[in-house]
Amino acid sequence: MKRFREYRKDQATRDRYADVSISGEDFIYPYFIVEGEGVREPIPSMPGINRYSIDTFVEDVGEVEKLGIDKILLFGVVDDSEKDERGSKAYDPDSLICRAVRAVKAAHPKVTVITDVCLCEYTSHGHCGLLHHHDVENDATLPLLAEMAYVHAKAGADYVAPSAMMDGQIEALDRRLREAGLREKTHILSYSAKYASAYYGPFRDAADSAPSFGDRKTYQMDYRTHDQGLEEIEADIEEGADLIMVKPALPYLDIIARGVEKYPQVPMVAYQVSGEYSMIKAASQAGYLNERNIVYESLIAIKRAGAKYIISYYAKEYQQRWA
Repeated sequence: MKRFREYRKDQATRDRYADVSISGEDFIYPYFIVEGEGVREPIPSMPGINRYSIDTFVEDVGEVEKLGIDKILLFGVVDDSEKDERGSKAYDPDSLICRAVRAVKAAHPKVTVITDVCLCEYTSHGHCGLLHHHDVENDATLPLLAEMAYVHAKAGADYVAPSAMMDGQIEALDRRLREAGLREKTHILSYSAKYASAYYGPFRDAADSAPSFGDRKTYQMDYRTHDQGLEEIEADIEEGADLIMVKPALPYLDIIARGVEKYPQVPMVAYQVSGEYSMIKAASQAGYLNERNIVYESLIAIKRAGAKYIISYYAKEYQQRWA
């Protein structure tokens, strides 16, 4: 008889045999940035998460940095009046995100700043690229994503993270940054396996980025596929991605684990998305779950699957309350 219970007999023993742990360095903390001053606007569907103007955002990053979190991910939230068919505000050199990057790098130079590169928050139709007959036109979108990445890099972003799921987007960004002489200092975090998921609902509320018609299933991945995610990851690595990502995290632990096993040379990022966060919050507030325990177990599961970094809306609260 093999006796496994010896590994679990008390807390000290369990801690000694634990293979996985969580620290502030594992986290990437997302921010939603808006115009204005003094804005710290709660997002109803994501309790504890806010939209920030640039000044309050920079203040909050100072708090987050003290908690040991040194990586942040930025999303711009622009007014509907600023949106157009081409998402022009996305690649304006003085865009909201470019100004936010310059401000936070000036105040907190040691923080790694990652910017989301996608048109969905900036287009009047809410889709991730240019449209032709009510569907996204892949190749026509690539230069705009590349230009968006370029202005973010010029502003000082450490990583640009294309999330539009356009074929060839990593190659397009890599080429544009190399042409500008920026590839040495600005890296690419690819949303490689991004699934057409129902877990994104609260994010679309937070970023005001819901499609005005249809859905994104023609470019985000079908979650019924088994190997397509690995093929997407491989293509992004071949095109030059420095980091790869699976999104969402918890429902796709199998893809995270298989991706890490097959491509161990490229660090894996997992995105614990808004729906994952909001479900835990709602269940905890209703008294159905112990919040600390379920958050910890969820994060450990993601790390155990092989993710090197976790994008999580719980990052700040975890470090404040439970680390």
